[in-house]
Amino acid sequence: MFKGLRKTREFCAAFTAPEGVEAVLCPPFVSLAAALESGHTVFAQNVHWAGDGAYTGEISAPMLEELGVAGSIVGHSERRQYFGETDETVARRTVAALEHRLRVIVCVGESLEERESGQMELVLRVQVEAVGDAVGAHERLVIAYEPVWAIGTGRMATPEQVSEAHAFIKSLLDVPVLYGGSVKPERAAEVLSLEGVDGALVGGASLEVESFEAICRAAAS
Repeated sequence: MFKGLRKTREFCAAFTAPEGVEAVLCPPFVSLAAALESGHTVFAQNVHWAGDGAYTGEISAPMLEELGVAGSIVGHSERRQYFGETDETVARRTVAALEHRLRVIVCVGESLEERESGQMELVLRVQVEAVGDAVGAHERLVIAYEPVWAIGTGRMATPEQVSEAHAFIKSLLDVPVLYGGSVKPERAAEVLSLEGVDGALVGGASLEVESFEAICRAAAS
């Protein structure tokens, strides 16, 4: 929940993705139109499963499609943690978005308690298969692995942990997998070079043009 119209326009005007890197910007709903003015690829942060109806406060896939948005994040850990998102609703949102020609980044990941109790693979299996059973390995679908314990904490998963999780997800569903969890410029190159890592879902480090561009340059290299 950062950047209204003015700050979104300033960011988009200043940001340039390096050659060979696809960068997607995901501003709040109120700033989507402003971001689209720039010509950058723009995704929403969430999308509802219904085309319309009595769902006050929600935004539908047809609305995003009409606006010109290219896709949406679905099932971000904060949506799961704070707003009651479930594997079922994540799957329903994904289906609706894909049916309306949007691209989708589905977020999955385990909590610290789940990892320490040896349930990482079980949690990922349930989350990934909920989406896989609904839409399969769709060409417009991407999975983002975001270990909840590494989000906004400055604590990043080790290369071994990242590779293990990405390999497991790919064994369940054959789609690109991004890593998200305190991705910083200083460690971006290391993580993005790992086997099975197809990109990054960047949180706090994307709020400043300089740090986001540095991560994009790491991807390009």
